[in-house]
Amino acid sequence: MTKKMGVLGPVGTHSEAAALYLKAWQELDMELVCFADIGECLHAAETGAVDAAFVPVENSLEGAITVTLDTLAHADTLHVRREVIWPVHNYLMARTADGGIHCVYSHAQPIAQCHDFLLRYCPRAEIIKTASTARAAEIVGAAPAEAGWAAICTRRAGELNGLVVRAEQIEDRGSNCTRFFEVARDGALPPPAEPPDTVLVICGMDGARAGALYEVLGEFAHRGVNLTRIESRPARTELGAYIFFFDLDAHCDPAVLRDAIDAVADKSGWLKTAGAFPVHRAVNE
Repeated sequence: MTKKMGVLGPVGTHSEAAALYLKAWQELDMELVCFADIGECLHAAETGAVDAAFVPVENSLEGAITVTLDTLAHADTLHVRREVIWPVHNYLMARTADGGIHCVYSHAQPIAQCHDFLLRYCPRAEIIKTASTARAAEIVGAAPAEAGWAAICTRRAGELNGLVVRAEQIEDRGSNCTRFFEVARDGALPPPAEPPDTVLVICGMDGARAGALYEVLGEFAHRGVNLTRIESRPARTELGAYIFFFDLDAHCDPAVLRDAIDAVADKSGWLKTAGAFPVHRAVNE
């Protein structure tokens, strides 16, 4: 039976583009299933409606995708199998190749990522946020050509909806990229063949206690375990309680890494290892 992977839809999103890249690169026999939002996508993986979810976790310009972090923190059966770093290229696309632009539709993230471009290219246009870049392309594709509407979207989403490129790669920073996690239930899929590059540790601690985070970081530091990322989120239990997410460099002695995690667990209210996984930097030209 063909496995299923959930992605943020509809067809034409950056999530779908990155998932298609992953399928081709890994030669995965998986059907992509589109969901309306990231939470639904992860819930489908958790309940078994799909075998895995491929979801964004962080953008280099706009920061963490909190719904992904919160779900990983509270879902007991989900783990991260793989990370893909996806270079993000945004396109301004419209029904016609010329004419004024009065409205620009897109998801909140690309709108923020293209802020400087929008001020220069169409400073008087109304900016309207949509559920996804693909949805923006659908709205503009269904509008009359003379409406002067445009979408910030992927080239694929625009072309699927009969749009033409008005400007390409309009992101304010050429280094713009999004980290994606392939997330699956325990035992749903075999582990990747590649060795892990990152270990994701999630723990809860009392952020109101002086030195709590310092003590935890010290357990990693004096063992020489490198942290490549730290993120915090409210625990949603009481004021001052926080959940911390640590990305640990897996290229060290496994025994030392395990010892560091055990020591941090002793200083935390709770701790779980949410995945030890390879990281791949994709090519998106």
